[in-house]
Amino acid sequence: MGKRAYNFNAGPAALPLEVLERAQANFVDFRGTGMSIMEMSHRGKVYEEVHNEAESRLLSLLGNPKGYKVLFLQGGASTQFAMIPMNFLTEGKVASYVHTGSWADKAIKEAKLIGDTHIAASSEADNFMSIPDLKDIQIPENAAYLHITSNETIGGVQYQQYPDTGNVPLIADMSSDILSRPFDVNQFGLIYAGAQKNLGPSGVTVIIAREELIAESPKHIPTMLRYSTHANNNSLYNTPPSFSVYMVNEVLKWIEEQGALEGIEQKNREKAQLIYDTIDGSGGFYTGPAQVGSRSFMNVTFRLASEELEKQFIKESELEGFVGLKGHRSVGGLRASIYNAVPYESCKALADFMSHFQKTHG
Repeated sequence: MGKRAYNFNAGPAALPLEVLERAQANFVDFRGTGMSIMEMSHRGKVYEEVHNEAESRLLSLLGNPKGYKVLFLQGGASTQFAMIPMNFLTEGKVASYVHTGSWADKAIKEAKLIGDTHIAASSEADNFMSIPDLKDIQIPENAAYLHITSNETIGGVQYQQYPDTGNVPLIADMSSDILSRPFDVNQFGLIYAGAQKNLGPSGVTVIIAREELIAESPKHIPTMLRYSTHANNNSLYNTPPSFSVYMVNEVLKWIEEQGALEGIEQKNREKAQLIYDTIDGSGGFYTGPAQVGSRSFMNVTFRLASEELEKQFIKESELEGFVGLKGHRSVGGLRASIYNAVPYESCKALADFMSHFQKTHG
């Protein structure tokens, strides 16, 4: 195998090399069946064992919270933007959202198509470069739920703590930082995440929900869009994305091997600190637009003095084997997505490249 790229893609993103190698070794003949896992029935014993193992392993990493169910669905987080209000926004209730950037905005727009929607707090006034103070979040008495986006990949901002919503279910889009650190699942009514950043390949969306919350979905919505349909059928109502679920299980094993969520968090913060120290120590050559107290340790965003210099940075970085450092098209700039599977060595190489680029262009 040739040299691996320094992969900083925002998603689909880097997967652990160890997981890729294990999958490669089992790709043609899975557990002595003479078949790939992609070829076998999702109703068969072998696949169901993998499916159930992934569910239990995920809950184990989260401390085995009581009364929670894991679902493996399809359609990405974008489908969840609609499924959530369809299932929970009942008559007389209002959907409440904290607006923190592009992904929160997409969720809000979908909710508005379903029913009454309320903005509990917003960081629009500072161009979504921070997370609102938790004490400023105003939840209506008739709120069906409060929805947050735990990490905004485009702006590079992340919740450091989560709001206490009392009896109102807290729902979180954790697509870009799930399992990057320990957290208390019991704070949440429902968590959802596209797998393609921290959990595995694209194609499967993971839901972790209170069983009582998803036990009875409204009967007037389509069967496939009811959480109860999937909860009652162990996510096997229709053919699941079996290979993606298998890969999620392998990534979860890898997380266990890294010291579980405590070990993963330590590694992630060390990686992020390398790059933020380079930005902050550059004397203004690099600037970080996100407010320090809201900085993401999954998506490090930074700017240079001009767009021309940023284009030169991208050009030279690509020649050195770096991939995915161009900022999102909606905001420009530069971004390093350093999810769980991005190794420390890649972040050290980026920090060294940034220092070299400053010396040659500063």
